[in-house]
Formats: sequence, structure tokens, C-alpha cells
Amino acid sequence: MSSRNIQATPGYVFTWSGFSEKTQHWLNLIGMGWSVHLVKLAVGSNRAEQLSELKNSLIIPSLGIAVFLMIWAALAPQVKTSLGVIPGPAQVWEQVGNLAEDHQREKDKEARFYQRQEERNTRLIAAGDADKVKVRNYTGKATFIDQIFTSLITVALGFFIATIIAIPIGLACGLSKTVQGAVNPLIQIFKPVSPLAWLPIVTMIVSALYIDPSNWLPKSMLISAVTVTLCSLWPTLVNTTVGVASVDKDLVNVTRVLKLSTYQSVLKVVLPSAMPLIFTGMRLSLGVGWMVLIAAEMLAQNPGLGKFVWDEFQNGSSDSLARIMLAVIVIGIIGFILDRLMFALQSTFVFSENS
Repeated sequence: MSSRNIQATPGYVFTWSGFSEKTQHWLNLIGMGWSVHLVKLAVGSNRAEQLSELKNSLIIPSLGIAVFLMIWAALAPQVKTSLGVIPGPAQVWEQVGNLAEDHQREKDKEARFYQRQEERNTRLIAAGDADKVKVRNYTGKATFIDQIFTSLITVALGFFIATIIAIPIGLACGLSKTVQGAVNPLIQIFKPVSPLAWLPIVTMIVSALYIDPSNWLPKSMLISAVTVTLCSLWPTLVNTTVGVASVDKDLVNVTRVLKLSTYQSVLKVVLPSAMPLIFTGMRLSLGVGWMVLIAAEMLAQNPGLGKFVWDEFQNGSSDSLARIMLAVIVIGIIGFILDRLMFALQSTFVFSENS
């Protein structure tokens, strides 16, 4: 590796070797390792090698995307639907600006609403009518950006519940063949169940038990989150079980020699050894949860991306199909980002020879 220095500003010397060791690892984790090769190429570090790496990490993937966009643009006008012809990349990109404008208009309306409310309450207080002061929340429509954040909060809640359920049960299954034998049939039965089958059951149970919904956790969000939990906990549970069961027996014998308690053995030996498989299960669970969420939101009417897609389908306007396709792309991009974040988290907490 080159130890070439770049004089950036007076009194500051940039050392490439120090930069690469820390930064390259994190850029690779978030899927931007190609930027490292761009910087290396700019400073003249082994140009042939960097061009080769850049070709594999950036140029070829970019060409693949470009070919896909050209095929999409060429074939889309040939397909006619009840909502018109299939929109091409240009029409879908146009909706980015339209949805951003919609978001800004809605936020301006919200700001004016709260300003009018504050002015009205101030006048009432000044007139001695403080008992007539009312504070209401703005009830305007959720924008596309708002719905993205709603979906992220919902999947985070469902994934969190799934994790705190799956890991302890997986530990118990991995440590005890009796527990594993009792739980395994349930895993095999419930793991393949579709979210569409769970949703009516979850809706009835939540509606019966969650009688007084709070503003920060609407009933529709809880229904969607619980559905995500029921469909996404299995990869974490199975991988935790396998990880714990495959812990080196010599390490287990060491805990017995040292007379460690079960709690200490699990905390100091079993969990660290099983952590790679546990994180793999969590990554799979998060991916499953994100896929399940969209279907759950469509039926539970949780104001997230799933509801956005359903509303646009029901709307049937000339822009609806382009907006649905944009939502599909955004869902895919967010899924990729969530996976890379989990991979970065795994690399932070799990020892690896490559880290």
C-alpha cells in the first residue's frame, strides 16, 4: 500500500495509509468501497490496480443500471394498462419533484395552521378568556416523505420486538435439546405462514386488547408492527439456535472447569461465539420484516409506504402508476440501506479476521 502524502493545507499532511485503514473499511461496509479506489486513482496509487478495482465496483454496476434503464425506457411505452402506458424512467423521476413539492406545500399549511392557532390563543389569553384556549394537532394528509418515516418506525418496532423474543428462545433451544424439541415443531409450522394470514388474527387481537390507543402509537401501526414481528422473528430464532448449538465444546468445558454460572457462561462464552450467526439471522429478519411491512400497511391502513402504494392504485390518476413505480424503487433502496446498516453493526460487534 502506498504511503504517499498529500499536502492539503499549510501545516496539515494527509497520510493515505492512515486514511485507508480506517475509512476504507467503513466505506466498504456501506457499499461505497468504489470511492476509495477513486481517491487512490486521484493520488496516483497503482493506477492499473485501481482502474481494475474501479471497473468491478463502479463501472460494471453502473453499466448494468444504464442498460436496465434503456430497456425500461424502450419497452415501457409498448405496454398499455387501465392507468395508461407504463411510465419510463423520465416520468418516474418527474414524480420525485412533484412529491417533494407536495411535501413542502403540506408543511407550509401545517406551519400556517399552528401559527393561526397560536395567534388565536394569544388573543384569548389577552382578553381574559384563557378557558377558551384550545390546542389541536394538525390533521392534514401524510406526505410521501412522512410515509417513509412512518414505515421505518413501524419496521423498527416490529424488528425490535422480534429480536427480544427470538434471541432468548434461540439461546434456550441451543442450550437444551429438550427445549429445542418442544419449540422446533412450532417453528416449522408457523415459519411459512404468510403475513396476509396473520393480519386478520392480529387485527382482532390488537383491537380487543389495545382499547385506548395513544397518539404516538396508533392502532394501525401496532397491527403492522406485530405482523412484522410474527413473520420476521424466525430467521433470528433459527440462526441463534444453530449458533449456540455449534459453540466449541472445549469452550463449554472451560466454563465448567472454572465453575462459571449458567448466566456467566452464556454471557462470556456462548453469546460471543454465536454472535456471527445471530447477526446473520437479524439481517435476514430485518429484510423479511421490510418486505412484510408493505403488505401489512396496505391492509392495516398504516400511513406508510404500503398505504401510499394502495392509495395511488385506488386513485387511478395519470400520475399514479409512476408514483407506484417510484415507491417500489424507494422501497428497494431503503431495504438495501437497512441491510448495509445491519452489516456495519455486525462488523462493529463481531470479531472478524478481515475487520
